[in-house]
Amino acid sequence: MPHHYALLNVIDVEATCWDGLPPPGTVHEIIEIGLTVVDLSAARRVSRHRLLVRPVRSTVSAFCTELTGLTQAEVDLGVSFAEACRILVDEHGAGERPWASWGEYDRRQFARQSQADGVGYPFGYPAERSHTNAKAVFAEAYGLRRKPGMAQALQLAGLPLEGRHHRGEDDAWNIAALVLDLRSRGDWPPSGGPSAANQQTPQQN
Repeated sequence: MPHHYALLNVIDVEATCWDGLPPPGTVHEIIEIGLTVVDLSAARRVSRHRLLVRPVRSTVSAFCTELTGLTQAEVDLGVSFAEACRILVDEHGAGERPWASWGEYDRRQFARQSQADGVGYPFGYPAERSHTNAKAVFAEAYGLRRKPGMAQALQLAGLPLEGRHHRGEDDAWNIAALVLDLRSRGDWPPSGGPSAANQQTPQQN
């Protein structure tokens, strides 16, 4: 098995969404967590995982289904947000292992929902401690003035988009490929943790 310190969790979440503002009384809630484990020392993606999460203060809109492919019936079979966080900690070392996402949205959504649901933030405190904004690192490494979306970054890196965009499991897998591209260029933070790029103005996926 790879050493604990060599592993990085790459995470992408999908949340309830609407074509416009949320309906009154509803909020954005995580409905899918995609996770790819990267062995940084071996420079490879070692596993991929998917957690469906059952929303309690919102429902899956037709717009959201069109974007993500997820339906209300599908996420109704998911676990609670609290259980999803427990799984991240107990099965994927989220409390100790560094992690990355494309932009700051995923980190902020976890922080918001953890506070709203009274659930312990699964990645430890402070919320920025072990997180790397892969979008910011990529933009800096490629000398870009604007931070690109994941699909554009894959094109710039000459990598294929595998699976369906805006499906958490597939997006995490593709972001992990971009992390490995950055590592091969010598541009990934050595610790797999926060970098100077992480302090730039955040943008949503």
